[in-house]
Amino acid sequence: MKRIKSFEVDHTKFGVGMYISRIDGDITTYDVRMVKPNGGVYLEYGAIHTIEHLFATYARNTEFSDSIIYVGPMGCRTGFYFLTRNLAPETAIKIVRDAFEFIADYNGEIPGVSEAECGNYREHDLDGAKKSVVPFIKATKGYTAEMLEYNYHIK
Repeated sequence: MKRIKSFEVDHTKFGVGMYISRIDGDITTYDVRMVKPNGGVYLEYGAIHTIEHLFATYARNTEFSDSIIYVGPMGCRTGFYFLTRNLAPETAIKIVRDAFEFIADYNGEIPGVSEAECGNYREHDLDGAKKSVVPFIKATKGYTAEMLEYNYHIK
């Protein structure tokens, strides 16, 4: 089988940050890395689930909602995929950072947490989610579009 793009990135060469994984026409896939790949510390399931609900809700309630294609967790538990259409990279960075700051300060009911709305509505961890977004917020302070390239961080 053909090797997929994400397996061509050397996961030992980068850490927490936001990266362009691929561009397919007008759709850009961003890897939002919240912990260092293969670093021994991974996101907990309850925290991931809560981040997913809050991140997706926040992003889809911005003025750019029509440009948000997908927000979802990585199976490796190191972060999230963020897919956008026709959205400037600087705007994508701002949306993710703003969403994570929103999560860090969030103290309400988690959206979409009922048996009718969610397939695993009992497994959430707001405190874990709040703690999990902080390293990303710190690591991406002053992030620029140039820094979205994996190779930028591999020197």
